[in-house]
Amino acid sequence: MMKRLFDIDPWKLKTTNFKAEDKRLQESLTAIGNGYMGMRGNFEEGYSGDTHEGTYLAGIWYPDKTRVGWWKIGYPDYFGKVINAMNIIKVEIEVDGHAIDLAKDSFSDFYLESDMKTGVLSRQFVWTNNSNDVAIRFGFKRFLSLVQEEIAAIQVSAEVLKGNPEITLRPGLDNRVHNEDANYDEMFWNRIAENLAPASVTVQTIPNNFGIEQFTVTGVMRNDVTGLTLTDTELANMQVTETYSGKVAEGNKVVLNKFVAMVTSRDVEPDNQVETGVSLVTQALDKGFEALLQENIAAWDLRWQKSDVKIVGDDEAQQGLRFNLYGLFSTYYGEDERLNVGPKGFTGEKYGGATYWDTEAFILPMYLSVADSDVSLNFLKYRHNQLGNAFINADKQGLKGALYPMVTFTGIECHNEWEITFEEIHRNAAIAYAIYNYTNYTGDDRYRLGDGADVLVAISRFWADRVHFSERAGKYMLHGVTGPNEYENNVNNNFHTNRMAVWTLEYTLETIAKLSEEKRQELKLTEQEEAKWQEIKDNMYYPYDEELGIYVQHDTFLDKDLRPVSALDPADLPLNQNWSWDKVLRSPFIKQADVLQSIYFLNDRFSMEEKEKNFAFYEPMTVHESSLSPSIHAILAAELGREEKAVELYSRTARLDLDNYNNDTEDGLHITSMSGAWLAIVQGFAGMRVVDGIPIFKPFLPNQWQAYDFKINFRGRLLAVHVDAQGVSLKLEEGQPLNVQLFDEVLTLTDQVEKALK
Repeated sequence: MMKRLFDIDPWKLKTTNFKAEDKRLQESLTAIGNGYMGMRGNFEEGYSGDTHEGTYLAGIWYPDKTRVGWWKIGYPDYFGKVINAMNIIKVEIEVDGHAIDLAKDSFSDFYLESDMKTGVLSRQFVWTNNSNDVAIRFGFKRFLSLVQEEIAAIQVSAEVLKGNPEITLRPGLDNRVHNEDANYDEMFWNRIAENLAPASVTVQTIPNNFGIEQFTVTGVMRNDVTGLTLTDTELANMQVTETYSGKVAEGNKVVLNKFVAMVTSRDVEPDNQVETGVSLVTQALDKGFEALLQENIAAWDLRWQKSDVKIVGDDEAQQGLRFNLYGLFSTYYGEDERLNVGPKGFTGEKYGGATYWDTEAFILPMYLSVADSDVSLNFLKYRHNQLGNAFINADKQGLKGALYPMVTFTGIECHNEWEITFEEIHRNAAIAYAIYNYTNYTGDDRYRLGDGADVLVAISRFWADRVHFSERAGKYMLHGVTGPNEYENNVNNNFHTNRMAVWTLEYTLETIAKLSEEKRQELKLTEQEEAKWQEIKDNMYYPYDEELGIYVQHDTFLDKDLRPVSALDPADLPLNQNWSWDKVLRSPFIKQADVLQSIYFLNDRFSMEEKEKNFAFYEPMTVHESSLSPSIHAILAAELGREEKAVELYSRTARLDLDNYNNDTEDGLHITSMSGAWLAIVQGFAGMRVVDGIPIFKPFLPNQWQAYDFKINFRGRLLAVHVDAQGVSLKLEEGQPLNVQLFDEVLTLTDQVEKALK
């Protein structure tokens, strides 16, 4: 069941409605970020109703021992938590001594807007007092700088429409914040210091028992106010506040421009943080709000020039696509190889962790095309930097090689659900596949044959130890695993896990055949080990049903009560919010693509007949209750000529959060699936693949669309692709001539080619 809060607009989320019951959903959808920090769309003046105030800093986290009952050998030592950080947007407002609070007060002319083109969140409303002799139009505007990532700029204005009120604005910094997922409401921050000159607050994460560093954070504030006078300053526990007050005559307007610098110990030593913050915030103050805003708009424009997908004739589809790109770019743009894309980004605390396998499987393919190659390379470096800890994860299970974590900040597994944490091991193959994807797309083999070989060999050693040989079947098998479909746990011979394990061994063998003797010695490779990998590759068991002509999701899947999602009562959906976990696990319903995930990854290894049979069998049983699911199905549906299904699933992935499909967006956005809309268009509707260094396009135009176009960065070239009812156009905008394949014809692209749609 969909819920839509905002009007349809190609570039904006906007509404004139305010509903208290949807406040948390509104806060998620209007979150902003700049890769360094971000926040939910909370109200600056505060809100006494149901709300989730959240501000988050990249790389700042806490290892929390969760209370989950008996702790067993091999369990992670802690759960890594994204922790709520300092409230830096806070501006308390009083009119004649009355605190403004939209949960209680009378107001009109409400307007809320998130401008995805400029990165600006704005709001306004007209407030009236109980006696109706005072009316004030309040305006709010804020953004986080892409140019100077530590800077937040907040503007609050008050225009008196009626009366002669006393207006008080109290901008402040407030670190009295809690996580909603904290055990027993504990606080994750300790006070270090507060200062008035400069106005600053310094805090540190509380001690932990796991050897993880304590992070120190300092916020420094400077304010520029017109129309009011500074009347007070106040220090309190983890707070600093400045008070500006004055009588404001009818027709006059007061404006507060608040600038905050957030500095963390990831980059600046604690003793130097106040000084650094003062320097940064003073520069921002000297530039002024409008100048900062204009340079931020210019920075966003550069990103959009590289990445925007334009859709003509369907503003719903256009808004959804841009919303997803905006969410991703607000979370990560590759500036820091220590960071990655968290499942909720800066929009919430659910799931914890800095990264999942989602990054390699779903996000890297988009960034390869829409950003400089260094951005994608940083994803790979992130995993190589954590290789040492991946060895620890495997060792804790009594296994050789490296097991990359399901959830992590440091490479150490920090997720507390056993069936996910140490059974969903297919993520190891996604790490390897990312190396292939990067190498295949860029044509640059240097990473693969250097640090990438370290990763591939370590993962292959894990697979070789994790498999077992079935004497009865004469095949290698993988028991006790969870595939991408998390609605089945602890299964035997999950097809995707088995198939991708073999692919990893195969790709590793291809890679080490190209290594220098020096690198081979460094990796301590032996002919015996390579022969073992080859044996596993040649003798892996894959569950398959001859009668149906399908690969079976796992050994006993066909023994279930197989039925389509259409047989369910709509009131049962989403299953994970209406059924017991036991009932979900016993059902045939699929959370996300599993067999089809393998077909997506290894597309050229499957015939069109195999793709069609497996899609026709599995898609009707898929509830798409993973945000990752619709895009894979959309891409395969497009390839199979199921254009109506492809468009349906594009809409689901593009507007998953905007329309709250899974009834869970109030917890935060599904950031790591936000590449899905782009993938559905570029790899799905446009049919883009890269084979033997040649980009291939096989586009179609959805019936309700008039046209779409996008740009691709590919091996030093910039390609512009335009599709409309007349046909497809490929234009080389930058770089040397390039061979491309359009439908079944290979062309040398020197300027522009056009061809009719098939």
